[in-house]
Amino acid sequence: MEDTYNWSKDRLQVFLLAAVQAMVMSGSSLIMTTTALTGAILADKPSMATLPLAFQFVGMMCATIPASLFMGRVGRKFGFSVGLSIGIASALLATYAIFQGNFWLFVVGSFGLGINNSFAAFLRFAAAEVVNKEHRPTAISYVMAGGIVAAFLGPWLATQSKEWFEPVLFAGGFLAMAGLYIVAMFIVMGIRFRKETPNSEMHGPARPLLEIVKQPAFITAGLSATMGYGVMILVMTATPLAMVACGLDFSDAAFVIQWHVLGMFLPSFFTGKLIQKFGVLNIILIGAVLNGICMAFALAGVDLMNFWFALVALGVGWNFMFIGGSSLLTQCYRETERAKVQALNDFLVFGTVAAASFSSGAIQNAMGWSWVNFMVAVPMTLALISVIWLKVRNPKTSSHRI
Repeated sequence: MEDTYNWSKDRLQVFLLAAVQAMVMSGSSLIMTTTALTGAILADKPSMATLPLAFQFVGMMCATIPASLFMGRVGRKFGFSVGLSIGIASALLATYAIFQGNFWLFVVGSFGLGINNSFAAFLRFAAAEVVNKEHRPTAISYVMAGGIVAAFLGPWLATQSKEWFEPVLFAGGFLAMAGLYIVAMFIVMGIRFRKETPNSEMHGPARPLLEIVKQPAFITAGLSATMGYGVMILVMTATPLAMVACGLDFSDAAFVIQWHVLGMFLPSFFTGKLIQKFGVLNIILIGAVLNGICMAFALAGVDLMNFWFALVALGVGWNFMFIGGSSLLTQCYRETERAKVQALNDFLVFGTVAAASFSSGAIQNAMGWSWVNFMVAVPMTLALISVIWLKVRNPKTSSHRI
């Protein structure tokens, strides 16, 4: 009865966090749809087209550790509000840069948007903190499910706003993004975040970070989230450029990205339940296999449906690996260790993401779409080896229920 009561009481807070996620991810899917193409218009060289998107992830990487430690001191509500304020200012700066035709100012705006996203990345952990232990995977899944709104709203806004200020293309999208972040700010103000309780079963003296990192479960959790996210960004960033290069329209690219984002977040309604039923490691394994299926479809041809099938498989694979890794990570630290462990994990994730986004445009321009997809094989192999190693090392973990 206590668990049922607690989940019912805290569910509203999870749904509000999901609404914030929906607004932030709508902005992110808009960025993914338009930033590379905007960069291609503003940049002097085609190879620099994805540089603004890459600097968005550099911003995420650089701000991840400060954002986590900052929220550890001032709390989630104030921390998320600061992040969204930076996002609003950066979206407006990017809009101004497009009007001015200033590529490097656009890069600076993209960097600031990445700082906002580094704060927002902790929404999934905030959800885990407002519910009991057994409901953590479900809470994380529901918050990630907020991205379903992003699957429709982000690409729709990108298409609708493309010519708002014609002949200046894409400026309207970044102005719309500022509006999304303002809505998210108001929602954050209404969320009640749970305070830490001294008698928590995970409360205790903080261990050295190296001791925590050496845990096999931490290594597997980190590799799952890092490799899953890195591969997703590598392929997704290059997709609009590859589709246009193959003679497909911008609307086709927006359509594929829309379905990709839907694949990323729609499974979130049941990923947590699947983890509880089949075990987190099995869900991570399925995610890695789906990424392999993405590679197979992408290498099979360059028709619209090849891109569609590949990107949907990529989205679901990311969902299973990222939510699985995030759920497993919550079992690797105590309350007193939360800020620094989450900071390190997301620094590794978004450091990899930044490297993938830098590499994506260069590989696409120099070697082509096929080589972008060949690159999927190595990180997925590493993730698979990590999961199998943990299964063998600790057989109980093979049926790990969180």
